[in-house]
Amino acid sequence: MRAEEAWRTLGDAVRMHARERPADVAFTFGGRDTSWREFERHTNRVANGLRAEGVKPGDRVCYLGKNSDHYFELFLGAAKAGAVMSPIGWRLAVPEVAHIVNDSETRILFVGREFAAMVAEARALVPNVSKVVCMEEDFGDWPGYARWRDAQADEDGGPAPAPGDVAIQLYTSGTTGRPKGAMLTHYNLIETFRLMKRADLDWNRWTPQDICLVAMPVSHIGGSGYALSTVLHGAKCVIAAEFDVNAVLDFIVRERISKLFLVPSAMRIVLQDPRARQTDYSRLSHIVYGASPIPLDLLREAVEVFGCGFAQAYGMTETTGMFAALPPGDHDLNGNARMRSAGKALPGAEIVIHDASGRILPPRTTGEIVVRWPGNMAGYWKMPEATAATLDAEGWLRTGDAGYLDEGGYVYIHDRVKDMIISGGENIYPAEVESAVFGHPDVADVAIIGVPSGTWGEEVKAIVVAKPGTAPKADDIIAFARARIAHFKAPKSVDFVDSLPRNASGKILHRQLREPYWAGAERRVN
Repeated sequence: MRAEEAWRTLGDAVRMHARERPADVAFTFGGRDTSWREFERHTNRVANGLRAEGVKPGDRVCYLGKNSDHYFELFLGAAKAGAVMSPIGWRLAVPEVAHIVNDSETRILFVGREFAAMVAEARALVPNVSKVVCMEEDFGDWPGYARWRDAQADEDGGPAPAPGDVAIQLYTSGTTGRPKGAMLTHYNLIETFRLMKRADLDWNRWTPQDICLVAMPVSHIGGSGYALSTVLHGAKCVIAAEFDVNAVLDFIVRERISKLFLVPSAMRIVLQDPRARQTDYSRLSHIVYGASPIPLDLLREAVEVFGCGFAQAYGMTETTGMFAALPPGDHDLNGNARMRSAGKALPGAEIVIHDASGRILPPRTTGEIVVRWPGNMAGYWKMPEATAATLDAEGWLRTGDAGYLDEGGYVYIHDRVKDMIISGGENIYPAEVESAVFGHPDVADVAIIGVPSGTWGEEVKAIVVAKPGTAPKADDIIAFARARIAHFKAPKSVDFVDSLPRNASGKILHRQLREPYWAGAERRVN
């Protein structure tokens, strides 16, 4: 029996790798190498430190900061203590950060040094937080992370969590404008890993000699989830604080990266850099890309430049990442029907297409894509109605994507049942942005839609009805929104109209508004 078959929780994987390869490097960040032996000791200290702070099993622990090896010590240390890691996107605005901290009911907050002053100023917005730890170094009365961690005992003790306990809570943008905490369990994370390992897919074979670069934000499943996969495989994980094209190219050469996850917009940025064609990619075996399909012309360029295999991942936070994949063999540079698909169900996943009444539809009939597999979340934190609307009693999860299956089981995404916008791999919901824009004193009505973008796949556009007697400027509206929500969510452009189309119940017809901008497009996602 493979060793991973006996794992019950994430801590089991760390213990095994520390025992079997203690001197091997587990993480590299900012010139700092951490061996598996050190990682095991550090996660024990984190677990003991959290217990000493009064954190009990099931309590949430928030992290606000850029990618770091120390974040993964917190994540796995919290997992050992039975606590739940809840990373916060560092690009969010202060009110959004405060909402997540308050909603998660955390009492201890770990803050990256770059954001310590911001959190200090906004301290009154998170009254339940009794302890703040500043990553790397002390900040005022807040202890630095390393000093806090190293004051704790090394022993690996305390009650062990159960496989069904929540390990990480990732917040997704909400259709009502309020982020929802998707709860992923130890079982979700370990069983999906095991299924992929058993399947022995050629593009997903790992060895302890593999070196993975994590450049996507840890507040996303593509950051935390991909890095965790590296941890479970016992490979070396190189952490980039954030996506930066120069850093990515440097890492590929200096660290001899063999595996990489990127969103297509990030891949495009790398390819546009003049250094891209002078970089040595000889050790790079595969790039996994996700969050949006890849244009054929971009793929051709990527294959030419990187010279490695490509696999498209289709999934979402609520499914612990990918549940379907388009393998390298289906990436035909001459173009074919399957290149328009998101691939086939992964081993252990079932995908069907439902109509509005929940009836299963035949091949090539468009409906909502629904999936059942071990990665489906436990639910949304303290949102039973939202959970019930997404996840049924039999374990089927509604993705919110509209598409169809062909006769071979390949899934094709046509549009979104919900009106979510994906821009540069970020999920953006119109209701949230509409709420931010609507407060502008000269705005009478507003609708937010996604329009095609050659750089980001989609970008946010505001369709605005001005109040009588006013003449608002697009730049002013964009700046107004940026003061209230993260910049990546704010409109990139504004069009003005006399009125917005609505249905009989008064709901804005977003699809009708999108139609002119997507005219002639083969699919209405990009």
